[in-house]
Amino acid sequence: MPNNNHTYVAIMAGGVGSRFWPGSREARPKQFLDMLGVGKSLLRLTFERFLPLCPASHIFIVTNAAYKELIKQQIPELTDNHILCEPSRNNTGPCVAYTAFKLAALDPEANFVIAPSDHIVLKEQAFLDKIRLALGFAAHKEALVTLGIQPSRPDTGYGYIQMAEEAADGIFKVKRFAEKPDQETAKAFVSSGEYLWNAGIFVWNVRSILSAFERLSPDIFNILQQGNGLWNTAGEQHFIDKMYPTTPNISVDFAIMEKAPNVFTVPAEFGWSDLGTWASLHAECPKDAHGNVLQGDHILALDIADCLVRTPKGKLVVLKDLRDYIVVDEGDALLVYPKSKEQEIKQVTVMVKERFGETYL
Repeated sequence: MPNNNHTYVAIMAGGVGSRFWPGSREARPKQFLDMLGVGKSLLRLTFERFLPLCPASHIFIVTNAAYKELIKQQIPELTDNHILCEPSRNNTGPCVAYTAFKLAALDPEANFVIAPSDHIVLKEQAFLDKIRLALGFAAHKEALVTLGIQPSRPDTGYGYIQMAEEAADGIFKVKRFAEKPDQETAKAFVSSGEYLWNAGIFVWNVRSILSAFERLSPDIFNILQQGNGLWNTAGEQHFIDKMYPTTPNISVDFAIMEKAPNVFTVPAEFGWSDLGTWASLHAECPKDAHGNVLQGDHILALDIADCLVRTPKGKLVVLKDLRDYIVVDEGDALLVYPKSKEQEIKQVTVMVKERFGETYL
């Protein structure tokens, strides 16, 4: 078991979530919204999910500087030093390196989990058990560990992890990472039993991940190591504001995980969804007898089926003869779109920007 005194969590909360437009906006992305209708945002749910693992004082949020006040509102337990404010969106590579440098300055023995803020986990105890297993392994080995999700279907929307031999009880060496496959390849992956979905949840010791950046992504490492001596001080933000935008825009998968020889995975099943689209929200939420997810207090649904309807509090909405549709009313923007064509919504936001500017984004 890892020492809880050296266990930390970093939650990545800087994305925009354009596939959830018009619910998710530039000023208030989906991680700050109550997407599940439970009275808490996805970010708050993620924060609370990790509290059995370590105290709130060991949980950090990595975000865009524009969202600092939103985070303070939703997670008042955190101090300003717990909110890492990126001045630019440079993907997860620089984000992970920044977090690792900051935590290493706080605690050279730190082991940390870094995870997205907008995922669903239905079986929280099973999730924590797998995280603890990964932390225990990473604390004593120079290992970069990722949680792999046991695939329930041949999904083409996820990257995959191919497992090699078992390195320890419940922990496997990673043979390779595979990009999002076509349908036939996905079927072959799932039927082989060797592949897991890549959830983007990572566990490592600060020394292991910083050593990997030094070897495999020296451009990021060399820029950010200039901040040594400034982490967790008043000078940190000025350094980050100046130097962070000069780091390459690259994911940690490309920068590190696909190149490193010491990558391991923990196969897991804990009711996971990355909640990437309106259809995935529909799939995860409780439904009425006709397969509808109705989020609103005055919805009159007349002969509609398999729809997701999300409406403002106090607004009366009457719908009839709809099948397999997304209806999202945000007051200033209304989306009515076939669920089967929801992958187009990201492109719709581009069209909205071209026609109406950034008012509705």
